[in-house]
Amino acid sequence: MIDPFVLQQVPENWRAQAEVFSEIFLVFLAIGTVVGVVVVAYTLYNAYKYRGSKSDGSSFDAPQLGELPTGQSGGKSKKLFLSFALSAIVVISVVVYSYTLLLYVEAGPTSEVETEGSMEIDVVGFQFGWEFEYPNGQTSLNEMRVPAGEDQVIRLHVTSDDVWHAFGITELRVKADAIPGETATTWFVADEPGTYAIECFELCGIGHSQMGGQVTVMEPDEFNEWYEGTDEGTSQSQVEVSS
Repeated sequence: MIDPFVLQQVPENWRAQAEVFSEIFLVFLAIGTVVGVVVVAYTLYNAYKYRGSKSDGSSFDAPQLGELPTGQSGGKSKKLFLSFALSAIVVISVVVYSYTLLLYVEAGPTSEVETEGSMEIDVVGFQFGWEFEYPNGQTSLNEMRVPAGEDQVIRLHVTSDDVWHAFGITELRVKADAIPGETATTWFVADEPGTYAIECFELCGIGHSQMGGQVTVMEPDEFNEWYEGTDEGTSQSQVEVSS
């Protein structure tokens, strides 16, 4: 579990969004499984223990209409109190844990965490595609190239040129609304080279289903070579990625 008080002090422990969301899912799955097994097992145990039989001569004293329960003392009331207390502890712990991680993701890496390889890319949605603009002014359509690496933080500034869109990279757990006149900021880290699908998650017109693209995650040296080739005459705006 992440300690929220040391997030900004341990840059090497900064993790990608996809890893954080996967951890939340696994924690909820584990807790839900344990709680479910305990509840079902205890229910079956009591159903068997207090099962009725034909030879049982005792009669059930049903409550009358309007009769209020008087409560009980002893072991049963203690069990009820204990179950409520444990439930409260579990729920509050899970809420605090998940909320802390969500704040962690929303805040993103600080300037102390980001390295020289970190980049800021402008993303503009339009009917029906995506335009990406890099720090050196180079633009591309429907393909965004970024360097791989745990310390390569990619910040995206997302907006729209016409109608509402929603920029998303499912595999990297990235999503941001693209709204005309507004700019949403998000970030991601891609650990391994490869390609990841870009999708629009907002119904934006007749060509919505074809509005896609891809993120190409490259080795740092390969990315540097490509990036320098896009703006050979402007060395001051080149981004050097740490290998």
